[in-house]
Amino acid sequence: MSNQPRVVKVLGALLVSMTVGAVVLMALGRNPPSAGPFCLSAYYRLTSVDQAVRSKACQTPTRWTSIEIFFSGTSRNLSQPGATDTNCHFVICNGAGAGDGEIQTTDLWQNQYSIQPNRTWQGSNKTIRICLIGDGVKVMPTDYQLKRLETLLEALCRKFNIPASQVFLPTDCQ
Repeated sequence: MSNQPRVVKVLGALLVSMTVGAVVLMALGRNPPSAGPFCLSAYYRLTSVDQAVRSKACQTPTRWTSIEIFFSGTSRNLSQPGATDTNCHFVICNGAGAGDGEIQTTDLWQNQYSIQPNRTWQGSNKTIRICLIGDGVKVMPTDYQLKRLETLLEALCRKFNIPASQVFLPTDCQ
């Protein structure tokens, strides 16, 4: 039993450190430390992906068969929620102009309309198009954007039975 005094000291130190930690957290109250590279409190303030996937129009399981992700080619947010000039269904923001990781839905998604083919896209009328703010070279996607993209893809694939082979990444993405 020569180890008993050591065990008592370790348990005492643990109790003191836990008490000090609890006092510090209570003193901070609703003022958490500033966000680091990844802060869960900021992440949980974002709208849920399930809410973003909802739309005003009826959604049928066979409506969509593929998903395309592309970069906006800009460093700042290119639209406000509900914009009609953005040729995509979802915009995932990078914190410049809107919240980092914020998923914005466009009128095209809300009304379940197909994307209009143009000079930069010739996809099918059953393709969901997701825009990541950034260019993939100078302005890389943030950790929030990638995490939210992953969660959005999982929700869309599950809801519309889209296989992973029908999810297309940007051509310049490694």
